[in-house]
Amino acid sequence: MEQQQGKMELIATQKVQANLEMYKVVDFLNKTLKGHKLMFGLRKKEENMIISVYEVE
Repeated sequence: MEQQQGKMELIATQKVQANLEMYKVVDFLNKTLKGHKLMFGLRKKEENMIISVYEVE
């Protein structure tokens, strides 16, 4: 029997000014909302950070 990999669907992104505290916020959101099938990502691009929200199947 094959095990299906969970798919991630991008729901939204938001660009914000770079702030190192955002990593703490994203970690908090991932730990808190994992049971609601949501996952958050963060990446730095130049002087900005982009936060992404995903729905995990």
